[in-house]
Formats: sequence, structure tokens, C-alpha cells
Amino acid sequence: MSLLPNFYSLTAFTTHGQKVSASIAINKAHPVFQGHFPNHPVTPGVCMMQIIKELAEKWADCSLVLRTARNVKFMAIINPENHPNIHVELDVEEEDGLLAIKSTTSFENTVALKFSGVFQKI
Repeated sequence: MSLLPNFYSLTAFTTHGQKVSASIAINKAHPVFQGHFPNHPVTPGVCMMQIIKELAEKWADCSLVLRTARNVKFMAIINPENHPNIHVELDVEEEDGLLAIKSTTSFENTVALKFSGVFQKI
């Protein structure tokens, strides 16, 4: 279940071992954009991190909690009116109930977010 219902839809989800590739369509009409920011919508970084968590949960088939965010780099603004379709890649390493994840979020040929962190199964 998504923390922000109707914020995005998953249009493609493929796995190859420890690698995940997902395509997401952001709902530009979602109420979050009324406050972030009116007439200049910007996809909140925390929402992008939540999407990474939810994709990792789908891969792991269980609930997760973020334990450590090792590296979070926001490199480009995702305006849902201009770029509603984004691509998320996850590289997962699992050990002792922990998932170390490296992720890249992009639109077209632009990297918007690089993330690495550790999630714990709950």
C-alpha cells in the first residue's frame, strides 16, 4: 500500500535477480502539488525516497523501514507537468534481514536522484 494514494502509478516493474527496473507515472493533479508549489509543481524529494522504499518492498515482498540513508543526491527537479514519467533503477544487496539499496531515478536522459541506503525488513 502506498503512503500517498494516487501519487503515482507503476507502469512497468521488472526484476533480474538483485536488480529492479521500474517506470512510474506521477499524478500531476495530486493534492501534494497544491502546496509544493502552487503553479510551479516540484516532486518532493521525500516522496521520491518513499517510492524507492515501496519498490524495494515490492521486490522483497515484505514491509521495510529505512535504517540509514548513506547518500542522497538530488540532481534535478522533477516537475510532474513537464516530466510525469520517470524511471527508477534499484540494485539490492540482501544480508541478515537488511537490504542495502543503490538507486537512480531519472527522466529522459536526466538523472534526478541518486540514493543509497539500508532498509530493514519488518
